[in-house]
Parts: sequence; C-alpha cells; structure tokens
Amino acid sequence: MRAFIFPGQGSQSVGMGKALAEASPVAREVFQEVDDALGQHLFKLMTEGPADDLTLTENAQPAIMANAIATLRVLEQEGGVRLSEKAVFVAGHSLGEYSALCAAGAMDLATTAKLLKLRGQAMQAAVPVGEGAMAALLGADIEAAQKLADAAAEGEICTVANDNDPGQVVISGHKGAIERAVAMVKDFGIKRGVLLPVSAPFHCPLMQPAADAMKHALADAAVGAPVVPVYANVLAAPISNPMDIRARLVEQVTGRVRWRESVLAMFDAGVSDFVEFGGKVLAPMVKRSAPDANATSVVSMDDIEAVLKGF
Repeated sequence: MRAFIFPGQGSQSVGMGKALAEASPVAREVFQEVDDALGQHLFKLMTEGPADDLTLTENAQPAIMANAIATLRVLEQEGGVRLSEKAVFVAGHSLGEYSALCAAGAMDLATTAKLLKLRGQAMQAAVPVGEGAMAALLGADIEAAQKLADAAAEGEICTVANDNDPGQVVISGHKGAIERAVAMVKDFGIKRGVLLPVSAPFHCPLMQPAADAMKHALADAAVGAPVVPVYANVLAAPISNPMDIRARLVEQVTGRVRWRESVLAMFDAGVSDFVEFGGKVLAPMVKRSAPDANATSVVSMDDIEAVLKGF
C-alpha cells in the first residue's frame, strides 16, 4: 500500500519548478493556472527570485503547493496513472495538507492557491514581527520537548508546534520563551536547539487571528470529499467528510502538526511506500519514524520516470 505526501514551508527555493515546466506542458499549465488564480507572476518569482520575496509566507505557501501539484500532475497525465488507484491515503505537512487535499480532488487548484495565499497573509499578520519565534530541537523526543516548553514558558506561550520524527521537534511561541528554551536544552537531555529563520510563530495559540480568518474563508470555499482519505495534521488520523476537513484545517493553524504520529499510523494501517511530491524534506522524516518503510522524493522528470517504473 502506498501514500502520497506533500511538503510544507521551508522546501521552497529559487529555481523550483523551472526544469519541470521546461520539460512538460502539463506542469506549465499548473503554474499558469495558479498565476491566474492569484493575479500575480508567482511562477516568475519561483524561478527567478529574489529569494527574500519567495520566502515570504504568502508567496512560499502557494508556491510550494503549485510545485507539488505540478509534479503530481505530470506523473498522472504523462504517466497515465490515477491517484485513487496508486495511493490509499494522502497527507501533507502543515500547508502540505492543502496540497494533499488538492491532489485528492477535495479542492480545485485555484481554490487551493487562493486559500494558501490568504493563509500566508493571515499568519504573517497575526503576530507583529519580532514578537514570536520558532526553534528546532534536535535529538529531542516529544516528551522531552514538552517538558522543556513548559519550563521555558514562564507565563508566555511556548508549545510544541511540529512533532516531525523521533529526533526532531519544533517549538513555537513568544520570542523570549523560545530563546529561554534554546538556552535550557541541555538540562532536558536535548542535543541542540536552533532558532529557525521564520517570520511568525506558526502552529501555536498566537496564531488565533489567522485561524479566525481561515474559518471565515473555508466556510465559503468549495470543499468536497477526497478520492482517498487525508490524514489530518491535528488528528494523525484519516478524514474524508468535507465539514471535518474544514474544521481540521482551522484547528491546524494553531494546533500541532502530528507528523511522526501520522506516519506511524499510516504504516500501521499497511502503508509500506511513501511518495513525496515536490520536495525532499518528508521522505527522510518518514524513514526516521518508520525505518522499515520505503520513502521516495519526486522532484524531477527523472524522479517521475523512476517512480513510474515502480508502479
């Protein structure tokens, strides 16, 4: 059994999608449709930069989704395969959950792009620059990370944002609390704490204004049932009902990305092969969480051809 998975923020880079678009008219159509939906030259920004503009949350989120969906569409249309026949689940890390829903037909491409543009803008606006921060804890399991976050909070927000794999947890909250946590890592048996170069403290209660904005936007958005269930970040469990999907996407803005648990749950449900589209971030996490699973990253035409041989 196979799951198709989709990366989150941080997997963007200048030049993304360029080679794929040069090689495939299918990919070019995806990038053009996203440009048209957003009314901006996002693909030009993806391929030419500048990097600072691409890294802005409101640009990075739809760009990462567009690149992932373009990669999948090339596989499907030029390889003659259907997602519903090759995957039993889809899942994505944070914004990647939107990519997964688009891939599985729960949202069309234009709707997904517009929602992610809004999501990026709302997340950026939720907390003034400089008030929030995030840090990666390396060599930390979820229990140690939670204890550290609780100790460092001192009345401020400091919480686990991403449970990525058995050795990497990300915390998020007020800048002072996150800096205290980084300084205290050794006391909790954690190898290292690294402040992340992010513009806002994602997946923590400080994001409530963004969650409110997404609740309003998702209420009006066309969301249908996916052709295969999607593993919701906040549940680490599969859902298919459109009302559930809307609610979980709202919760996800302030809630924890339970990626390690999602991988283990899919593996326990019989998934032995994980295929990541448009990035090379999630496959290594999968291998660290479920060492007996196969995990492949699909970015280039060569990657697509190699994966097709395995189908």
